[in-house]
Amino acid sequence: MFKKRRSAPGSSPATLVPHLVDGQAKKAAIHVIEYDLNHFREQDYSSVGEVIRQMDRQKVTWINIDGLGDVGVLEELSAHFKIHPLSLEDVLNTGQRPKSEEADDYLFIVAQMVYHDQELDLCGEQVSMFLGRNFLITIQEEPDYDVFEHVRDRLRSGRGTIRKSKADYLAYALLDTIIDHYYPVLEKIGADIDELESRLLSNPTRDMVQTLHEHKRGLTQLRRFVWPMRDVVNSLLHDNTIFVAKPTKIYLRDCYDHTVQLMDLVESYREVSAGLMELYHSSVGLRTNEVMRVLTVITSVFIPLTFLVGVYGMNFAPETKDGKPLPLNMPELYQPHGYIVLMIVMLVIALGQLYLFRRMKWL
Repeated sequence: MFKKRRSAPGSSPATLVPHLVDGQAKKAAIHVIEYDLNHFREQDYSSVGEVIRQMDRQKVTWINIDGLGDVGVLEELSAHFKIHPLSLEDVLNTGQRPKSEEADDYLFIVAQMVYHDQELDLCGEQVSMFLGRNFLITIQEEPDYDVFEHVRDRLRSGRGTIRKSKADYLAYALLDTIIDHYYPVLEKIGADIDELESRLLSNPTRDMVQTLHEHKRGLTQLRRFVWPMRDVVNSLLHDNTIFVAKPTKIYLRDCYDHTVQLMDLVESYREVSAGLMELYHSSVGLRTNEVMRVLTVITSVFIPLTFLVGVYGMNFAPETKDGKPLPLNMPELYQPHGYIVLMIVMLVIALGQLYLFRRMKWL
């Protein structure tokens, strides 16, 4: 669900290990958007050097790299934008805790992006950002999924204030998109939990327990992402940094409010999940008690009947072979209509017990 990659234990610091797909290091896809208020340019490139040669320093440049299989691309970025190798190591070692670190020439931000894939499975990947004075570099794990298309559409159409602002506003817009995309993920989890609650009340099964555990595991992972994301936005909002202008911090307040709301949702759903587990055990216990009560009633009804049958099944003879009567040796054994009388007595006892159990509200 959520992939984590680490360097081998004992590796030297700043060791860059490419991500292999089917045993091969795939080439990274480089997509560049360059804009200001009156100009917009969007293009794909095959190398970082080509991007640098055509880069306009007077405009905001957004360099997006999909894929972590080409270490050479990251090394070229490091050489030109003076990115520290330890930051690149954090880019490649995915599963990082969301954070923000300020260097001399850039602000390094790590965020965790979550979404549902085509099979509606919960997935996540790390997004690394390097925010400079007039550029933003974003590095993603997968080329097939991201949540930034709405931001690209806003840039293409020039809607809102994004084309009027600098790279810090673009970084805010991407962070806000990542954070807002937690809402549909949590909404689906909440809908699944509500449906699961209804099913648990009517007919609890073991499959529901497995589904509930999957939701709890997903919520735990989301909590690990949302909690530090709140700290990241808070640090961008309150730290004195040259890379985030004061007008952008006003928008970051709204972003911070969203992280707080998400944290409340995650905690609420976790509590509901824990309550559903207790509800499952209670439902199973109630069903077991119902079954045991019925079985107990049946057993209670048959105990006296079994006693009577057992007594008359001992077959002690009422007389000897010579015809001499034997006192107190089941004289009723040869009574006329004895079978019918005994069956009537047993029926009366059973009905009397059922009436008594009904009267005491045990049935």
